[in-house]
Order: sequence, then C-alpha cells, then structure tokens
Amino acid sequence: MKIYETLVIGGGQAGLSVAYFLRRYKIEYLVLDDQDQAGGSWTNTWDSLKLFSPTQFSSLSGWGMPEGESEYPSKTSFIEYLKQYEIRYNLNIKRSTKVTAVHKTAFGYKLETNTGTYYCKTLVSATGTAQNPYIPTYPKQEMFLGTMIHSSEYKNADSYTNKSVLIVGGGNSGAQVLAEVSKVAKTQWVTINEPNFLPDDIDGRYLFNDATDKFYGKTGNTNAGLKTSLSDIVMVQSVKEARGRGALTSKRPFSSFYDNGVVWDNEDKTAVDAVIWCTGFKANLKHLESLDIIENNKIETSYTKCKKLPNLWLVGYGSWTGFASATIYGVGKTARHTVNNIVSILRS
Repeated sequence: MKIYETLVIGGGQAGLSVAYFLRRYKIEYLVLDDQDQAGGSWTNTWDSLKLFSPTQFSSLSGWGMPEGESEYPSKTSFIEYLKQYEIRYNLNIKRSTKVTAVHKTAFGYKLETNTGTYYCKTLVSATGTAQNPYIPTYPKQEMFLGTMIHSSEYKNADSYTNKSVLIVGGGNSGAQVLAEVSKVAKTQWVTINEPNFLPDDIDGRYLFNDATDKFYGKTGNTNAGLKTSLSDIVMVQSVKEARGRGALTSKRPFSSFYDNGVVWDNEDKTAVDAVIWCTGFKANLKHLESLDIIENNKIETSYTKCKKLPNLWLVGYGSWTGFASATIYGVGKTARHTVNNIVSILRS
C-alpha cells in the first residue's frame, strides 16, 4: 500500500498552485483530477469568455502568462497556459480520476476513486465551485415550459436566434452572456440590484488590488478614487459593444414563473423562450461528505486548514478559504501558505 505525503483533489488553478509549491519543497504528492485534459473548469465555460484582467494579472505562481494578441486572455489561451504550466513544472497529475469518498485513517486519509484507492498523510481539497452551479428557486418554476440552463452549460448564442431570452444575474458572467445573446435574441436582463459598471479604464487588476486593500483595512479605492467590489462589471470589449447597442439595461427580479414566462411584482407577465441563470456557484464538497464535517455547504477552517480534522486543507473555494482564493491572481497566496503548513507537519 503506497502512502503519499500529500494528495491534492482537483487539477484546476487551485490544485496546480498547490502542486507548484509542493514540488518546490520536494514533497511526494499526486494531484487527482476528474477531467481528461488540462484546464480544470475552464474547459466547460462558454466559447467567447474573456478574462477581465490582463495577462500579467491572470497568472499562477512562478511563471507569468505569455502575452497574447489581446490584452485580456481568451478562454482558449488561458487553458493553453494551464497546459503549458503543467508541462513546465512537470506536475504529477492523474487524469480522469474522480474522488467519490474520503475517510480518516490512523495515518492520514483514504480516498476512494473510480480508478482505485489512494492513501496519504496530508490532504488538500481544491475542487472549487464550478461543478456545483447555483440556481435560485422561484414559485411555479416547475410550470415553465421553456428551456433553462445555468451559465456553466452555456456555450454560445447559436440556439437563441430570434428568441426571447431572460438573462438572470448581475456579475461579469451575466454581462458577458447578455452581450453575446442580445446580438441575436430579444433579451431581458434581471439583476437583484442595479449593475455597477466600472469605468472603461478600470479592470480586474484594480478590482483585486482594491479588494485586498479593503481586506487589510485600507481605503479600498482605485487610483481614480472609485469605490470597487469584486462583483463589479469590467467593461471588456463585448460589454462595451453591448452598451453601444443599449443592451445593458436591467430589471429587478420577477416574483414567479408561469407556463410561458415570468410574472413581475406588479403582476405583469413576460413570455420568454429561455432562461440563462448567471447566478454563480457553491463549493463542490460532495467528495468530503463522508467525513461529516460540512455545515451549510462549508467546512470550518482556520485560513485554509480544517478545524475539525487534522492534516486537511481546503484551497480555492472563496473568502472562507483565504481572501480572493477563488481568483487566478489570489490563489497563489493561499496555496503557498497551505504548503508551508504541510511542510512544517511532514518535516517536523
């Protein structure tokens, strides 16, 4: 029975970041990834997706993403970067391996997967959120006869030509999907609050830096004196173009569905053919249910370290696993901290 010093569950940006630092410290590790190719959850995003930070702010630890033709990387170029990152550092990854259950043992953890059983002294869960899309529940939702998909299923606008489409969700995904679908369909954008659009010259690099300042008790304003949030909408080219067409207007949420569409608070009805939910994700922790440590879809942590069980860390799920840990630019800090913890335990 082989016992690894560390196993990492998930081969996306968080898992690769952890593997990079494990490699530096010469820890015997293996990344178990349920995808059959490099790229993590990015392989399942829509075709035209653009990152909203320049390449130097869309990079993992150790190696900056090479400059491309566009200032903001495409989905394809970022996936290629992740592929080359794995090759550059010769990261130890086993593909097409889905962890179905984790059990505590006397020496560490036992992992059940579709390719066999794995054992380790220390364990990092880095499965992110992309496999657990969130769709809110509305009254009479089951009555709706049209199509509904989450943005995680959306690929392009081809099937929406000349249809009436409701886009629900006010973040960057909602704005980018709306921008594309509104070219070919009659769209209505539904957001909880009025969307906050950043000035054209403010992008993801400023968002992250300002959010970091807020986290550490500083002003949290951009150089332009603008208050920002990580949920603010960056004006990438497609969104600017939609603004020029007048497509970026939004309404507050509807109250319920009916068979052919939605009902608003004033009881007016709007018929729609399809709904695209750009409503985000929740942590994918199903593989850890066997440990009985999940409460309200979270695990209590001290930074990234699980409080209820020893030698278990969670990286890349959001602020509860380290500030901005679900972002490309921010995950490196939490990965480094996690591996420092692991090294101190394994080498003590």
